[in-house]
Amino acid sequence: MDTSELCRVLRDAGLSKYQSQAYTALLRLGTASATELADESGVPAARIYDVLRDLEEKGYVETYDGDTLRARASEPDTALSDLRRRSEELSEAADEIETRWEAPSLEHHRVDIVTRFDTVFEHAREAIAEAQTEVQVAVTPEGFDGLRESLATAHDNGAIVKASIHTADGNGDIPTEYEGVATEVRHRTLPTPFVAIVDRTTTCFAPHRRSVNEYGVLVRDFSLTYVFRWYFDTSLWEVWDVVYDGRPEDPPLAYANLRRFVRDIEPLFAEGADVHVTVEGSEIGSGDPVTVSGTVTDVVYAGEPRSDGEIPIGQLAGQVTVEVSAADRRWTVGGWGAVVEDVEARRITVTGYDGPEEAIPGGVDV
Repeated sequence: MDTSELCRVLRDAGLSKYQSQAYTALLRLGTASATELADESGVPAARIYDVLRDLEEKGYVETYDGDTLRARASEPDTALSDLRRRSEELSEAADEIETRWEAPSLEHHRVDIVTRFDTVFEHAREAIAEAQTEVQVAVTPEGFDGLRESLATAHDNGAIVKASIHTADGNGDIPTEYEGVATEVRHRTLPTPFVAIVDRTTTCFAPHRRSVNEYGVLVRDFSLTYVFRWYFDTSLWEVWDVVYDGRPEDPPLAYANLRRFVRDIEPLFAEGADVHVTVEGSEIGSGDPVTVSGTVTDVVYAGEPRSDGEIPIGQLAGQVTVEVSAADRRWTVGGWGAVVEDVEARRITVTGYDGPEEAIPGGVDV
């Protein structure tokens, strides 16, 4: 580094132009009178005394009287400490700028656009690990392995975890170990965006890696997440083959999706079985948490009731209502986004059933 470059760095570190010139000249001379230093450094003679006084206050030089005022460079500890501190501050500032540019805080924005897939993936990893109710994720085999620890944590938290693992054109191996990590896994044989939907409020989305644009969307919003949830159900989940099903066969059977619950219990309900449930959710209007335990007395959805197979998803796209008779009253229960029922269900647990001996088809929701 030449003298001019060193002077520039010192100015960046907080010295003035004349201070940096005088200090570098004094480092070279070792000791000098004020007049000699002014000539050597290019600092005007009328300014050199003020410059030396300021440098001495900063701890860069020492002055003493001889036949005239003289100066020498101090031990460099002060200068080096100051430079290193400023270097650390600049490095931290650079890291902070990069972080804010890549991933604006979700605490202050409902929707954020980021520029890197890694940012989306890391947000998904953190959100999934905190899930309590439901996780839906569309991911590559490598991505699934990268999220494995967070998915296992969500599973241990009691969340229902469903994973749509996609491979391009059906090629490539998919993981085989899912127990304790996912509730159900399906295999999609087409390139797919990365999607993670967590507890109805958080969505992390990025286009598939073949896309010409690399960006990501981070959403913390109930309504927008609901749109992504329908995209996941219809395009990334409904029509693809099941490769792992870890759902229990006997009660208690937990559901985070009212429509899946209706699909599973409708045939049994149509045969006259009594299905006993506990519904955890919130009251429409007040938003207060509520738990309702009772027996299903009615199921309402579009079109004619079906008891000869699984209800098509199209019939469940509109209003779906389940009536539950509890000890004190009858409650109408809706799913995600319910507005006309008494309760918006977050989780429905089948605690038992009386009547036909056949098990509820499909067991627990995924």
